[in-house]
Amino acid sequence: MPLARTVTAALAATALWAAALPATAQEFTLRFNHVLGPSEPFHQGFLNWAERVNKRTNGGLKMEVFHSAQLGVEEDIIEQIRQGANIGQNTDSARLGNYVPGIAIINGPYFVSSMDEVFALTELPTIQKWLQELADDHGLKVVCFDWVQGFRNFFTMKPIRSPADLAGQRIRTPPAPIWQESIRALGAEPVAMAFGEVYPGLQQRAIDGAELVYPNITAGKLFEVLKYANETKHILLVNFQVVSSAWFNKLPADYQTALVEECRAAGQETSAVIAEATAKAKATVQEMGMEVVEDVDLDAFREAGKAAYAKLGLTEAVEQVRAEMASR
Repeated sequence: MPLARTVTAALAATALWAAALPATAQEFTLRFNHVLGPSEPFHQGFLNWAERVNKRTNGGLKMEVFHSAQLGVEEDIIEQIRQGANIGQNTDSARLGNYVPGIAIINGPYFVSSMDEVFALTELPTIQKWLQELADDHGLKVVCFDWVQGFRNFFTMKPIRSPADLAGQRIRTPPAPIWQESIRALGAEPVAMAFGEVYPGLQQRAIDGAELVYPNITAGKLFEVLKYANETKHILLVNFQVVSSAWFNKLPADYQTALVEECRAAGQETSAVIAEATAKAKATVQEMGMEVVEDVDLDAFREAGKAAYAKLGLTEAVEQVRAEMASR
């Protein structure tokens, strides 16, 4: 047989073989971005998630995890995701509320009070509706949101025991309406600022404090520029893992299942680790000289927080979801 005909026949056979391969023989890569440092429990949780997905798909779906916003600023990454990029982002419902306003309530003041409540939210009809809307209308597929980062508190240069004590205080918070209005409702002046800018912002007195979780303080060494940890516990921080809907829909069904199920499993495990890490971080900030203020008027803060929902027109959404939770 002439060489040209032999090569042609070989190429044809290769093409037929490739066409016959099952869809799961394809390889996919997800580059996953988060703003936290490599020492925080979430980073190890994301690595665990990636390892399990890789193993479960026999290397067909590989996750590469990037800490400290190595791929870019969170808001910019979310826009890339909406355009179909094979990137994932750890985010929160406050930012997702920019697209579907109702979902922002999950990170609103005093909305949920335990991890069990968070884990149950995904089954509620109203929540499912919002998640579908994010995917269909805005290109954002929520893989899961079982990642609970703990209660957010006010960390300041003066003790805070009531909303009145926050008057005139410039408090760093992420740039999303529910965050901004929550901090304003609780008595402070919100200042939008990226997490990486908090330390220099406190050094330069551009802000008077920040509302964060305890592990953020130790990871960022913010105890060097803060004096008081005020346990307002105003938000139970729930993290959402999002990818592109267009990218997700191209995955084989078993890859989709693996990504979701391992996200939930790793998230719930990491949430338990975070609870332990929070206690350790609290002890550490005290050892480093910060004073913990525990005698906070939580009833006053809860009442004040309602104004945030009212301001954003979300009171009805809160009542609807809470009614669904109560009827479970």
